[in-house]
Amino acid sequence: MTAPVFATLGCRLNAYESEAMKELAEAAGLQGAVIVNTCAVTAEAVRKAKQEIRRLSRENPGAPVIVTGCAAQTEPETFAAMAEVTRVIGNHEKMQAETWTGLAHPSLTSPDFIGQTEKVQVDDVMSVRETAGHLIDGFGRHRAYVQVQNGCDHRCTFCIIPYGRGNSRSVPAGVVIDQIKRLVDKGFNEVVLTGVDLTSWGADLPATPRLGDLVMRILRLVPDLSRLRISSIDSIEADDNLMLAIATEPRLMPHLHLSLQAGDDMILKRMKRRHLRDDAIRFCEEARRLRPDMVFGADIIAGFPTETEAMFDNSLKLVDDCGLTFLHVFPFSPRKGTPAARMPQLKGPDIKARAAQLRAKGEAALTRHLQAQLGQTHRILMEGPRMGRTEQFTEVDVSTDQPEGQIITARIDGFGTTRLMAHTGLA
Repeated sequence: MTAPVFATLGCRLNAYESEAMKELAEAAGLQGAVIVNTCAVTAEAVRKAKQEIRRLSRENPGAPVIVTGCAAQTEPETFAAMAEVTRVIGNHEKMQAETWTGLAHPSLTSPDFIGQTEKVQVDDVMSVRETAGHLIDGFGRHRAYVQVQNGCDHRCTFCIIPYGRGNSRSVPAGVVIDQIKRLVDKGFNEVVLTGVDLTSWGADLPATPRLGDLVMRILRLVPDLSRLRISSIDSIEADDNLMLAIATEPRLMPHLHLSLQAGDDMILKRMKRRHLRDDAIRFCEEARRLRPDMVFGADIIAGFPTETEAMFDNSLKLVDDCGLTFLHVFPFSPRKGTPAARMPQLKGPDIKARAAQLRAKGEAALTRHLQAQLGQTHRILMEGPRMGRTEQFTEVDVSTDQPEGQIITARIDGFGTTRLMAHTGLA
């Protein structure tokens, strides 16, 4: 028998959880199965999941197919109805050792086993109260991800994710720090904190600490950690200690990905976001004042219901007003069961055209950023022999082979469409 085949769609948290599932499946002795960890953020993500399931089933004839992740949690019946699918596993169940033990023994393909168990193992994720700190060894040899939070207590009108992930719950700081120490001992130079709603970390813990408290504690208690990176945050929830860390801690990387979603106040209200346009602009100005080399990525939705040309223009202008560098553009996709799906919808071609305009705006912003790095010296974490990332998370192609996972210093002497170029030895 062969080791399980894993396919991961969607966010970094899904990628992290796939690594944890690999270890759980291996410990359980599961062999010869296909596991698809799905995403539900858009209707297109669900379509891609179905496409991936069919492809992997064709490429692995006879292999049992296990489907899990957010789409499996929110639409279990959709995947249970697919002839290719053997089991549908919920987001909570996928992280439990006993789930994988049950899947491994007896064989998934045994007629007796299939007849005795439910095809769908998806419980109410809203009832889950804790998130365990799953210990994994990271990804590759260059960067490690640590899950510190899961779920979301907010109900943005377009978002299905809380129904896939449940309510917000935090991993205690001591567990997080122990895991980071373990990863640093294994040689990782960079750790990324991940979660669904990262800035809500701590609200369910004793004394209700904030994300900034966790960041400062990590940097104080793990002095050998070279680089700490934060994944996507909600800027309106940034606390005082997080801003202090931005201002005073050079080991906290100068790159933040912001959940902005729109640049028009009326659309933000209809999305049920908790910030307005000026709040986003003020945050970016303050973070850049505290850390002049700070760069921002952002999620922005194109073609939200009721969005006029003038409203969309405010989203376009936000790229310049916030000084955004890395844009993640989502053409609006109605998700069944969300309030936004019941709002007056824009026409598909209009949504597509606006998404294209936003992407073009993002490409221009990235080009400006790349051009501004010419002649500068950067510390680059190598992700492969010839490619790494700066502290600002910008990709760099280097001229000679370098050890993966090491941080090198090089001067930037060129750039392409999306990457910088550096000749090693010129710094």
